[in-house]
Amino acid sequence: MSTSTSRRRPLTAVPTITGIPWQPPSEHQLRGMDADATLDLGWGRLLFGQTFADTQRLADTLRDEADGRRDICVYPRDPQVLLGLAPGELFLDPSLTLRLDLYRYRPRRELVPHVFVRTVTCPDDVAEMERIVRLAGMVPGDPATVWHDHSTRTVRYLVAEDRRTGRVVGTVTGVDHVRAFGDPEGGSSLWCLAADPEEAPPGTGEALVRVLAERYLARGRAYLDLSVLHDNTPAIALYRKLGFRRVPALVVKRRNAVNAPLFVPTPAGLDRLAPCARLLADEALRRGVRVEVTDADQGELRHTLGARSALTCGSMPELTSAVALSRCADPRVTRRVAARAGVRVAADAVPAGEELRVVVVDSAVVAAGVRRPATVVGDGVSDVAALVRRAGRRRERATGGRSRIPLDEGTAAAVAEAGWAMDDVPPAGERIPVRPGADDGGTVEDVTDRLHPEVAAAAVRASRALGLPVAGLDLRVPDAGAPGYVLVGATPRPDLADHLPRPVAARVLDLLFPETRSR
Repeated sequence: MSTSTSRRRPLTAVPTITGIPWQPPSEHQLRGMDADATLDLGWGRLLFGQTFADTQRLADTLRDEADGRRDICVYPRDPQVLLGLAPGELFLDPSLTLRLDLYRYRPRRELVPHVFVRTVTCPDDVAEMERIVRLAGMVPGDPATVWHDHSTRTVRYLVAEDRRTGRVVGTVTGVDHVRAFGDPEGGSSLWCLAADPEEAPPGTGEALVRVLAERYLARGRAYLDLSVLHDNTPAIALYRKLGFRRVPALVVKRRNAVNAPLFVPTPAGLDRLAPCARLLADEALRRGVRVEVTDADQGELRHTLGARSALTCGSMPELTSAVALSRCADPRVTRRVAARAGVRVAADAVPAGEELRVVVVDSAVVAAGVRRPATVVGDGVSDVAALVRRAGRRRERATGGRSRIPLDEGTAAAVAEAGWAMDDVPPAGERIPVRPGADDGGTVEDVTDRLHPEVAAAAVRASRALGLPVAGLDLRVPDAGAPGYVLVGATPRPDLADHLPRPVAARVLDLLFPETRSR
């Protein structure tokens, strides 16, 4: 990483190095700027193309990308020449570069409700950033690199908190180009904007962008740039609203498994898949595995790598035998087979305790989650009915229409049992259960890291006894972090989308194509 001391430059007579990429800058414009500048952000490097005088050197630097990383070259000079030097390895990213001229920025008159934006302050914040970035389908940064960078003034990591719950619900990364390489334009850039699709209050993304812009405006920076995919209509609409404009700066990347969806044709029917099957398809495409949607309604996919192919149906691979399916079809048979393997099982009556789902892939626990009934959080303004409608829309968007919270008698009864009426206005922060069980609009609380070893071992034994390469084991436990459990049932086709951001789809692809596993 190349760094330099902070430099304040006036906004007048700003060079146009990034605005005219095909015109070589003058020596005067380049004065004070570092050469061949790169910046490691944990998920990959930013290569500042305008600092590379030798296009061949820039191509070689891009080709030197590490496994599992996602390097990005911004502001390359003569990008067509750069691509021509390595046409089989590099590609032009189908994105737009948008710029906010900070001297034109106008702050919002009122704060975004329920959102507080602050700088990252502890490793727990970094872990929450990773969780949210994974939920958004992005590549998370290496925690050690992120934690190191947060203490510098070159990279700025911001997180958004929900004021009502105190939970981190959004994140954004900013890069100061002056400190990174002595940028004579006095620029800055925005990366990795993401918000929790279920928990983030409306306006979280706008609040993050505004605070980042205001931080760089206070530093005297000239502009804030960002790269956004050309078809990300909601994001583009937000940026337009905030005053961003198009600039003729392009982005070049190296062809790799992570970037494959950007340069490999999209399989027909991909947009019709349910979230679980889509997770597997996206993971396969990232690894360079060809995907054919053979039955979108059933979530059936054919994955092909070289001369070998494998079918999946939802999360269930073709490795699952008919015998294993028959063992899972009847809960009584499931429990009988598991009991023979030394697993404690429930009797006919379902015991009390928390509903725990453990996902086991290839005899290893990948994820564990406790199912919770749908809950809304009061904001001090909206009545319960409005909160339910709002939460239902967020849940439906987050699950691709797979799950919703109905406004019916069951919801009214659950709200009444909690001591509220549908037209009551609960105070800010008040949590109210709105469904009698976890089936309709419920959430899954990740407990993988605190799952008790006895419970994890029992789930693995059950999956082996049932003959399931991919298994969802349903148990009742007094607490996920304590010993004690009974097995209630099992499924050969667990819903992987319930367990994000755990690498559930990645482990299934590891099973099918171990040679594509990240080392």
